[in-house]
Formats: sequence, C-alpha cells, structure tokens
Amino acid sequence: MNSIRRQLLLWLALGLSAGILLAGIALYFQARGEANEIFDYQMRQIAASLPRQAFAPIAPGQDAPGLDDEIMMQIWDSTGTVIYHSHSRSVMPQQAELGFADVPGPGGMWRVYSAQIGNTVAQVSQPQSARKQVAAQAAVKTVMPLLLLFPLIGVLSWVAVSRGLAPVRKAAAEVAARDMNSLQPLADVGMPQEIQPLTHALNDLLARLKHATETQRAFVADAAHELRTPLTALRLQTQLAERAVDEEERRAAFADLKNGLERTTHLVHQLLTLARQEPDAMSFTQVDLRALLGSVVGDLSSVAEHGGIDLGLSDQGDDGRPLRVTGNADALRILFGNLLSNALQYSPADSTVDVAMRSDGDALVVTVEDRGPGIPEQDLERVFDRFHRAANVPPSQPGSGLGLAIVRQIADLHGARVRLENTGTGLRVEVRFAKAKV
Repeated sequence: MNSIRRQLLLWLALGLSAGILLAGIALYFQARGEANEIFDYQMRQIAASLPRQAFAPIAPGQDAPGLDDEIMMQIWDSTGTVIYHSHSRSVMPQQAELGFADVPGPGGMWRVYSAQIGNTVAQVSQPQSARKQVAAQAAVKTVMPLLLLFPLIGVLSWVAVSRGLAPVRKAAAEVAARDMNSLQPLADVGMPQEIQPLTHALNDLLARLKHATETQRAFVADAAHELRTPLTALRLQTQLAERAVDEEERRAAFADLKNGLERTTHLVHQLLTLARQEPDAMSFTQVDLRALLGSVVGDLSSVAEHGGIDLGLSDQGDDGRPLRVTGNADALRILFGNLLSNALQYSPADSTVDVAMRSDGDALVVTVEDRGPGIPEQDLERVFDRFHRAANVPPSQPGSGLGLAIVRQIADLHGARVRLENTGTGLRVEVRFAKAKV
C-alpha cells in the first residue's frame, strides 16, 4: 500500500543518511589535510633536530632512539653510501630531490622529506596509510554522535509526520461520518496551507453535487406533478371507453384516449430529452452549423408543408464556407428542432417561418421568426422554466412546457445565448454561438 508517511520517512532517512555520509567524507578529507600538515611539520622537525656535524657510519639495523615505528629515516653521504637507516627490514629508495615528495615504497605510497645536513642527506619517510588512518579515525569520531542521534531523529520525524498528517485524517473522518444527504462544505479553518487545496477541491465537488442533487429533486418533483394530470386523464378516458353504450360513443372515447396517449408520450419524450442533456454525458467536437441547420429544416419541411406554412432558410454566412461551433451535434439538432417545432405549431396556415443564420464577428447568430401570437412580455423569461406555459396559450394547445427549457439548457451547455423578442407579427428567437477556433 502506498503510504505518504512511509514515503516521507523513507526519503527523510535517505536524506539524513546521505547527509551524514557526505559530512563524513568531507570531514575525512579535511582531517587528512590537517594530518598531512601536522606530519609534514613533524618530519621537518625530525630532520632539523639532527646534529650538523659529519655523521660517522652507523651499523644498519640500529634504530634511532625515540622514533615512531611508522617513521623510517636513512642518511647517506655525498658518495651515495648509506651510513644510517632506522629499520633493518627495508630501506627506502634514496630521494635526491630535497624537500617533500610522494614516492612508492614498501606497502604503498610514502611521504618523503629530504634535507641537506653538512655533507650528508637525511631522508625521513612515512607511509600515507598512517595519515589516512588518522584522518579516518578523526572523521568517524566526529560522525559517530550523529549516527547515535539517528534513532532519535527517526522518532522525532515519525511524530512530526504523524502530526502533520493529522488534518488529513481529520478531514477523512469528517467525510466518512457523513451520509449521502450531507453535502455541506468541510471546515477548512486552521487547516495547513498544503491541505487547503484538497479541502477546497472537495468543497467545490460537494457544492456541485448539492446543486445537481437539488436540480434532480426539483426535476423529479416537477415531472411527477406534470405526469399526474395526463395519467389521471388517461384513467378517466379508459373508464369512459369501458362505459360506452354504443359504437359511436366508444369511438369518440378511444379517440380521446389516443390523443391523451400521444400527449403523454410526447411529455415523457421531452422529460427524457431534458434528463439526458448533462455536460458529462456529451462529447464536444467542431460542428458545421450551416449543414446541421439545413438538415433540421429539411426534416421539418414536410410538417410545414402539411400545415400550409412556408418554411425558408436564408444564409448570410461567409461565402458558403463551413460555419463551425464547438458542441454536440445531437444536442444542437434537438435545440433547433424544438425551436422550429414551436414556430410551426403556433404559426397559422398560409404564413411563413423564416430561419436565418449570419456571421457576426466572432459569433454565429441563428434566428427563427414565426407569425404566431407571440409571448406576453411578462412571460418572455419565464417560458424557459420547466413546465411553464405562456398565459396566452390555450389549455387545448398541445405541449408540455419543456421545449424552451430544453433549448435554454442545451444553449447554456454550449455557452450560447438565447433571446426572445416579439416583433408585432410574431416571435423571433435569436441564438448566438461563439465560432469555433480553428
């Protein structure tokens, strides 16, 4: 299981270990430099302490008193003859160059200091390994307290991480304690800055869920209310058909029943259409508005012809080139289909319904103008509410009061604006889209 605490502690432990290791390496090199200076000074002092008079030959193997076993010294005369060496087991090569030098010797590299003393040359040598050992011991002694503190640092880190993650556990517990109806925002007072983006995102999600739930509840309540009337009417019409005493009365009852079924079917279809127009259920692409509008007009041309209405489309676009918007083609087809259906339904016979589209800067504008009774000014905005019908619409007029609500919802999802205007001879509907960016 992926754990933030484990990840933090792991990286903290790795960081501390790497820091201690780098500190130990740096201390080692620093201590070795200081050891070199100290031992070089010691070697110069040893050479300087030798007497200045000529040396008499000393038998090999007689160690000079007071010298450390890690320091080897030898002296030779002007002819190159070794007249003294401190250790009988090995002899360093004679280094004619005066001063300090690093030369290979028994067991590795040696630090050699040569000095002219009278007619002789004294050479003091020390293995580099001795200096490295001293430097390593000094570095370990310095780092050891840090290593001993490592468990304490680990415990403190565990406590600090646990306390730092406490707000996350608190927020999680608060969310877990809620039921499906508790959509109030989480309290973020006192939350650390690192946790606030998470709580803000959760609160935004809860707000959207609350809005969606309230909208859905309102929709279900409205739908239940609107379905109650036609279903009651269907039940009454069925009873009338059952009680019919002759064929003519039965035929009239079944005709009313058929009309009621058609109205109820239309209402259910509109309700399902409205419920499907959700942003998450749509895929948006670039749609050629000219081609789509022409297709919708063509589909309804037979309905217009049957009602004796002249349905026409005028195109004032850019030289016949595609006029594209970003949207969902099926949803836009429903939008224009509802507008044209309303216009045809409320226009009298031997009248016209004019559909026009034009380019207006960065916008595409579609207008639908009929010759119907229009809408009272006080209802121009309310007709976009679900199940609301204008005051001048007779009860016998078919419709469910959902057509323009669906138009407004689809337009909002596409970022379009819908405007209604009475012309004196009918109603003009204007839908303004933003052009798709190529």
